[in-house]
Amino acid sequence: MFTPSKKIPSFGVTASTSSNGLTTLTAPTTSVQPAFGTTILTRDDNSEVTNSSETREPRPQFTFLARKEWPKGKTPRKSSGKGCQNGLKLESPWRNMDWTEERRTSLMETITSYRPSCEEVPQARILLLGPVSSGKSSFISSVQSVFNGRVTNRAMVGSFSSGFTKKLQSFNIRGKKGEGHTGLVLCDTMGMSEDGMTGLTLHDILSVVKGHVPEGHKFSPDQPVSASETVGYVKRPSLKDKVHCVVFVVDASKITTYPKGLSTTFKQLRKHISDLGVHQVALLTHVDQVCLQTAKDVTGVYESRTIQDVMGKAAALLGMSTSYIVPVKNYSSELDLDVNTDVLLLSAVDHILQYADLYFQDNAPHNKELKTALDL
Repeated sequence: MFTPSKKIPSFGVTASTSSNGLTTLTAPTTSVQPAFGTTILTRDDNSEVTNSSETREPRPQFTFLARKEWPKGKTPRKSSGKGCQNGLKLESPWRNMDWTEERRTSLMETITSYRPSCEEVPQARILLLGPVSSGKSSFISSVQSVFNGRVTNRAMVGSFSSGFTKKLQSFNIRGKKGEGHTGLVLCDTMGMSEDGMTGLTLHDILSVVKGHVPEGHKFSPDQPVSASETVGYVKRPSLKDKVHCVVFVVDASKITTYPKGLSTTFKQLRKHISDLGVHQVALLTHVDQVCLQTAKDVTGVYESRTIQDVMGKAAALLGMSTSYIVPVKNYSSELDLDVNTDVLLLSAVDHILQYADLYFQDNAPHNKELKTALDL
């Protein structure tokens, strides 16, 4: 408690005490400028404290509010991680990319000329897996657009909560106009279940990877793939019928809102797929929706701290190293192609094919014979 004092600073201020013990200070009618540095604290029990320091020149005064007043009808929002503003740009890119027309041409030639190293397999079959609306079909259409020379949507793309794709569809990636198929097939499927109740099941996914599911098969959670019930079921799939690389597709804008159970599903799935000897990589889609600067200029994707952080969260969700994950920006509302977007898409395809080739190396006849001998 402060020591009571009857002394009042001589600023021409008069003090009066009411019946309830409250002291009131009244300023004089003439203008009096108090010395800066003098503080008067008044309490209900008439006690006060005077803290004097040397007089200094008046400073600009600022008003600090207890809370921000927002315009009527608007309320403050918590940061969603969107927007790669100043301070979130890294001093140097965490991956190096060559954003040139020459690089796009080089990647297109590499993909067009690609052929599986295993002679009995004419095309590498790449299976895309991910939750509904993660961007699987959009990625396929975007890659096709690059080779077609204009934005097209051959794969059914939409935003329905249940997704458009219900069946197994294989899309040949053609070279430039006048050229035939490349050695690459991208397989689209029904979206994975986020709640464990709907969508593609673990059993059906593994049936596709093993090569048992015929082209065009319509998936149903109530009717799992089986030799007795599935029309066209492939009982003894050859190497060319199987999936040679699995690509998980996750939405960067939803990475923090996916159900916790989805991570468990991914990790269980990865274990079973790995047991089949199939390598896996991942695509991080919609990166333009989590970083505004990347939306304006995709060449900044690897300089964005925001996207780097989201990449780490995607790695934790999938249970894989970030070295297996590549960010992409699919074509959605655009009508014209963009060189930089093409380079990012084609780099993703090149990344996928490297892991598909590992499968063929592991399953080449002489390697399989060597593995069998070592196992014995």
